[in-house]
Amino acid sequence: MASWVLSECGLRPLPQVFPRPRAGPISYKTSKIRFLHSNETGMDLKLHSKRISSGCLRERNWGLKVSAPLRVASVEGEEERGERINGVNGFKEEKEEPGFDPGAPPPFNLADIRAAIPKHCWVKDPWRSMSYVARDVAVVFGLAAAAVYLNKWFVWPLYWAAQGTMFWALFVLGHDCGHGSFSNNHKLNSVVGHLLHSSILVPYHGWRISHRTHHQNHGHVENDESWHPLSERIYKNLDNLTKAFRFTAPFPLFAYPFYLWGRSPGKTGSHYDPNSDLFVPNERKDVITSTVCWTAMAALLVGLSFVMGPVQLLKLYAVPYWVFVMWLDLVTYLHHHGHEDKLPWYRGKEWSYLRGGLTTIDRDYGLINNIHHDIGTHVIHHLFPQIPHYHLIEATEAARPVFGEYYREPKKLGPLPFHLIGSLIRSLKQDHYVSDSGDVVYYQTDPKISGSSKLK
Repeated sequence: MASWVLSECGLRPLPQVFPRPRAGPISYKTSKIRFLHSNETGMDLKLHSKRISSGCLRERNWGLKVSAPLRVASVEGEEERGERINGVNGFKEEKEEPGFDPGAPPPFNLADIRAAIPKHCWVKDPWRSMSYVARDVAVVFGLAAAAVYLNKWFVWPLYWAAQGTMFWALFVLGHDCGHGSFSNNHKLNSVVGHLLHSSILVPYHGWRISHRTHHQNHGHVENDESWHPLSERIYKNLDNLTKAFRFTAPFPLFAYPFYLWGRSPGKTGSHYDPNSDLFVPNERKDVITSTVCWTAMAALLVGLSFVMGPVQLLKLYAVPYWVFVMWLDLVTYLHHHGHEDKLPWYRGKEWSYLRGGLTTIDRDYGLINNIHHDIGTHVIHHLFPQIPHYHLIEATEAARPVFGEYYREPKKLGPLPFHLIGSLIRSLKQDHYVSDSGDVVYYQTDPKISGSSKLK
């Protein structure tokens, strides 16, 4: 009878009201509702109504007093988890899960990562390290001999690409000497490092010291040394020519020799000058030693140009040298730039050795991985540079469960890393400067040059 009266009056029946539970959620079909951030233990729904006269046009007043928390979150069964449900009075509540923030402090520390790495990964085997040196040196001389013997126009481009890659491999072995991951013998590291780096015109100690600064300050806007971001103030003071060379491919791939002489914009000093602010007084003798070795190699090359002729020296050494420089700049740049997601840079109290190291990026180089001694496995190397290169892959796999989302899986798209050229160009178009203020900052884009960085 009541339903007929309501229907005739054009009224809808009230929604079903459930009795107040003693504690816990209210059951409604298969859905459950829990209440968040409330001092109430349950829900107090009271229906206060006045009499309804038989005349449908007379005044009616239904008051629905609701005492409930302001936020209502839904809890479903396992099959229905994440779906929306109807809340009180038909309102819908959807809870969004927050996305991963790469700039947030990680829930682990260096000790957690170290504990996950097998103990044998820390062991340095000088004989194994020397075997890689012997292999690479043999390949270098073998390639040169083959190119001279064949001396065909189509052979030389192949030689340049292969030999430049092997020069880069020699650099990586010298890089291990600089970190002390080559062996526990300091003298052996120094001798091998000088021989390898001087042969490709790199001042060993000058580079070693500045590279140490890079590792100790990785991810820091001002204190990092290698491919660190420019602040907005420094960027806007650059002349157009400098901007073009820094942000237009392929010019940044030829930056390394100029960096050795004059460092990055906003910084002064030289890797060859013992009085540079790169070094402290007790490092000056080391820098002088390396500069003398570099000068001796340069003099040897000049002498060879008189013996074999400048054109032959150009083909055998100079062109592969610039291919090596391109490899070095490509790899070191992409270790810290070019990821699909924006990665943070830090200042002040927000910076820490761990957070800075976690902004580095692993890269896959296909068949080149073994040739350049897995230098693309870079995150673990940056955090623990004393691990030998032949243990980096195993150490990374062991640490990945600790890293969680802070580890970015490298793309594996083929035997040769041509896909990384796209990452380089995209970064050069987008990653120009960071804000002058703020302790967690991200690269910003200058729209004036964002469309001008093209592979020439």
